[in-house]
Amino acid sequence: MNPERPKRVAVITRFTSDGEVDAALERLAEVAEEAGASVEMPPEERERHPIFARGAGNCEGDIDLAIVLGGDGAILRALRTFAGRNVPVFAVNYGAIGFLSTVEREELDDGLRRALAGDYELVSMPALAINTPDGPAHAVNDISVQRAQDARVAELGYSVGPDQLGQVRCDGLVASTPVGSTGYNLANGGPVLAWGVEGFVVSFIAPHTLTARALVVAPGDTLTIANASRIGEPVDVLTDGRPAMKLAPTEQVEVSFVRDQVFLAQLPGANFYHRLREKFGRLAY
Repeated sequence: MNPERPKRVAVITRFTSDGEVDAALERLAEVAEEAGASVEMPPEERERHPIFARGAGNCEGDIDLAIVLGGDGAILRALRTFAGRNVPVFAVNYGAIGFLSTVEREELDDGLRRALAGDYELVSMPALAINTPDGPAHAVNDISVQRAQDARVAELGYSVGPDQLGQVRCDGLVASTPVGSTGYNLANGGPVLAWGVEGFVVSFIAPHTLTARALVVAPGDTLTIANASRIGEPVDVLTDGRPAMKLAPTEQVEVSFVRDQVFLAQLPGANFYHRLREKFGRLAY
């Protein structure tokens, strides 16, 4: 998919909006008008910005581009919202780290003009899928299986294909996409997967063993996670941090890799490893 000059642009903002974001919204409206594009707002954004929403569309039908004014949380919301719809996400960082952002807030004007001109490259990202009692669910960042709050330590079994790899007493297990590998997985000591890597990583939350190691799973293989406790409590299954279902003792869930679900807009020549160094390496000093 090659980027084109967008005509209908959706806007997503961070939850804690302030004067800075309000000013950015006004500038977006001006640049969009100059470019002959309409600005659209999902219902939750209309509630958050009622004054701006008076001049914005309702975000119904096809959208050509999503512009985010926020940090990684807002960017992930936009990616989830438009997953599977071939809508690029162009993000201006108004958060703390903004690892997924396209430009920084100081580059707002140039960034908006480039976004409305279609002057960006697309990075295709996968998602992870599970089947829940309510139907299929997808995660852009990660799928986690965790002990319930105030419950005892979970006992989780995990298999890849027909092969059982282990059974671990832990607080939980996290399966992360390359995008999600710099989130919960990184906090667990799991490896960072560069964008473009085919596969997903499995890591453990507070394992009660020295032998539980992170594992990178091939894209064509299915990960099965089982609540291995026979008499214990159910465990929670979450997609991108949102409750999706529960697993009773002896029940299991299958996690699979799905290609080309979301598209992140990046400036031409942007480099993942440079971004990794700038966003995470500098925090160590």
